[in-house]
Amino acid sequence: MTTEPPPGSGGPPEDDPFRKRPPQQPPQQPPPGPSEGRPHGEPPPASGPGQGGSPYDRPYDGEPPPPYTGGGGGDGGAGGGPYGGDPYGGYPADPLAGMPPLADSGKRTLARIIDMILVYLVVVLLAWVFRVDQYTVDADELEFGKTFGRELITAILYVAYDTILISRNGQTLGKKWFGMRVANLDNGSTPSVQTSLIRALVLWVPFAFCCACVWTAIAGGWSFFDKPYKQGLHDKAAKTVVVGIT
Repeated sequence: MTTEPPPGSGGPPEDDPFRKRPPQQPPQQPPPGPSEGRPHGEPPPASGPGQGGSPYDRPYDGEPPPPYTGGGGGDGGAGGGPYGGDPYGGYPADPLAGMPPLADSGKRTLARIIDMILVYLVVVLLAWVFRVDQYTVDADELEFGKTFGRELITAILYVAYDTILISRNGQTLGKKWFGMRVANLDNGSTPSVQTSLIRALVLWVPFAFCCACVWTAIAGGWSFFDKPYKQGLHDKAAKTVVVGIT
């Protein structure tokens, strides 16, 4: 029986070069023996009941007290997700620890414009092949209306473009040229097909069917103001971030 997640299950593959690695823990030193850490001949401090001592009478050994865990996790405690605490119920952990710096929002915008132009050229070509006009014109009233066929081709191509490329290595062509990639916020790995599809649907379906560039500007421009992860609305839906490549 294998322990590897099935394809497309959302679990990052073990050979993903971008996956965050657990930090190396320093080897623990054994506690000092009965005679270590005290002058020669000095008896060990009494600590048991009736011995005339107290736990507070022991010398400070340099170890900080354990952190407050707040109840040991669970739904009401500190969780192990990207917006919660560490998996051991301690203080909230930084999901970005071990990942490259977040990508600049300006470069992200330029990469997105490049991607839009590349896919738009394909949309124009297919619309011409299938004789799907972008606009229908009423010569009397000069009313313009987008055809459903054009919108459908646009949505399918943009969603497929983002989903396929992001799930392969986290990069569209624009992101590759600007040296950045999309990563899962919780572990830094390349997003799965499901995650990439969610991200693409949130970004491109409103763009194709109703809001055009206005929605793209809102969803992508959100990263200029979002703290602390510089996420667009599509990143928030998929729990991803865009980071540089070192």
